[in-house]
Amino acid sequence: MLLGIDTSTQSVGIAIYDGHQILCEESWISRRYHTVELASAVDANLKRAGLNPKDLDVLAVATGPGSFTGLRIGMALVKGLAYTHQLPVIGIPTLNITARAVPPSDKRLAAVLQAGRSRLAVGWYITKNDRWTSEDLIENLSLEELLGKIDQPCILTGELTKEIREVTADHDLLTIADPTLAMRSPKYLAELAWERWQAGDVDDVLSLKPYYLHKGDPIPG
Repeated sequence: MLLGIDTSTQSVGIAIYDGHQILCEESWISRRYHTVELASAVDANLKRAGLNPKDLDVLAVATGPGSFTGLRIGMALVKGLAYTHQLPVIGIPTLNITARAVPPSDKRLAAVLQAGRSRLAVGWYITKNDRWTSEDLIENLSLEELLGKIDQPCILTGELTKEIREVTADHDLLTIADPTLAMRSPKYLAELAWERWQAGDVDDVLSLKPYYLHKGDPIPG
């Protein structure tokens, strides 16, 4: 039984997965109330699934990039549960969760989230073995800078505002993901983490840390 938590941005998500089906999933926009909302939401979802923390086998958490406050709160809760119940933890990069929802393609994929001050965190992906594989580079770009890097057919997905969709709609090389595919869903966090857990690949709870957004230099993937 896996509990996944994503607090990377204002878009917060929780999923409970048993390897066969998503038993419970909740996503919402938190207006800077992660601290107040998260613990109670986890408790409520466990109860809906007929579980308590002692029934969990593994925990998953989105590691960013994202906001300092959001990532810190999610990471703290997951580590607290891990220490209390002696559970393994798996960290999943946030933009990998975003990319997972989009069907594989021979085009390149740019997955984005809002980085504040009209900037975007952008992760680049290509398809290998019928799944998106990160190019291990996350950049902090303005929309203009992002568009300047599009030199081949590319799918754009992630936290796309109305303004971004309008500006990019007529770009010859861009395919814009539908809103239902662009939404970052915690079920994909759970799925990605389950695959790693089944392969015996878990993270060290002590050393696991989030990736914060930084303007300028590329952020390690």
